[in-house]
Amino acid sequence: MPEQYPLHFEFRANQTFDDFFAGGNQPIVDELKQCVSGHNTQQIFLWAKSKQGKSHLLQACCHYAQYHKHTSFYFDLARYSGHKPSILLGLDDYDVVCIDNIDSILGREKWEQALSDFMQQHYERGHRLIISATNLPSHVIIKTSDLKTRLSWGSILQLKTLVNTSNVDALIFKAAAMGLEISPQVGRFLIIQHKAELDSLWGLLEKLDRASLAAKRKLTVPFLKHLFSTELHQTKNHDG
Repeated sequence: MPEQYPLHFEFRANQTFDDFFAGGNQPIVDELKQCVSGHNTQQIFLWAKSKQGKSHLLQACCHYAQYHKHTSFYFDLARYSGHKPSILLGLDDYDVVCIDNIDSILGREKWEQALSDFMQQHYERGHRLIISATNLPSHVIIKTSDLKTRLSWGSILQLKTLVNTSNVDALIFKAAAMGLEISPQVGRFLIIQHKAELDSLWGLLEKLDRASLAAKRKLTVPFLKHLFSTELHQTKNHDG
């Protein structure tokens, strides 16, 4: 028997369009919404380097589809590439399918053929498809000519990288969605202090929220300096 895909996937509650800081990517968000709604293009190929928000947007598309009474499914190929390609069978039943990280299976002919066959069936049924990758279809090695052609159907969109000022705005936006108020000064301090990808700073915001509540203090730069200094001191003592 062919291997069956998971009957359900886990919605990430905080990965909707409302939770996404678009910055200069608002036209892409608008086009994704149009696609999911059944307007404009039937397929979108979304690409950007890692940790720029592709997975968030694909999850958001599924949330948006469900809200508008369309069936949807999010499928992360990075997670399931170790399975047999037959795991894709039945996905064409969904109105909207979002396939993340297709880089994971490129160069593997059986997987490529299975993905190509799914895309053809899904397209013929008039359903919508959003795919993500870290590069353009023309810039990756694809063994199956049909798949190479089908990946270029519809719109090909590149997520813009947020500049530093947008990173601060993104932090403020995300914090506000959590009910946490931070100033631009605090946002800049966190960006400079940690020099981390934005997605890793989301977890830090949750820790800072708890620390702020415990200390009954607002998140100011002096408080953060004290907090990080205390944390560093404790780490050194623990290591010693």
